[in-house]
Amino acid sequence: MITIGVAGAGDWGRNLIRNFHQIPESELKWVCDPRAERRELMEELFPGVSTTDRLETVLEDDSVRAVVVATPAPTHAEVARQVLESGRHAFVEKPLTLSASDSEELCTLAEEKGLVLMVGHLLLYHPGVERLKALVDEGAVGQVLSVDADESCDTGLTNYFYRSP
Repeated sequence: MITIGVAGAGDWGRNLIRNFHQIPESELKWVCDPRAERRELMEELFPGVSTTDRLETVLEDDSVRAVVVATPAPTHAEVARQVLESGRHAFVEKPLTLSASDSEELCTLAEEKGLVLMVGHLLLYHPGVERLKALVDEGAVGQVLSVDADESCDTGLTNYFYRSP
């Protein structure tokens, strides 16, 4: 069981909050957002979850092992840096940062501290994407030049492969 805090309860943050709340191996303990109405909504939707408008409150809780960063993109680098410097794992919604140098700095910091820094690539673990990877690894589709898919497509993945001649 891992105890989690989430920074950012906007539209996308709410999705992440819901998902982490439903994972049996995680305990969603904190939601941090500067807007009182968002905090109140999270308390209503997810009973037992504490809310705050201060990231420091989440980071002062020794039981929190990881923090999800779903704040506006321009704040990702600084919020993720604070999370990592506090000794917690960080799941950062994409983009990781707005500059390559900030991203490299966060990767170095996570590595130095032995922490996980993960970017929230929405479909990375989607069954369709996993099946596509397996087909590519098996050599079943030839050399892949590009892949185009629609989130509403069925996961059979037919007609989504472009092979080299």
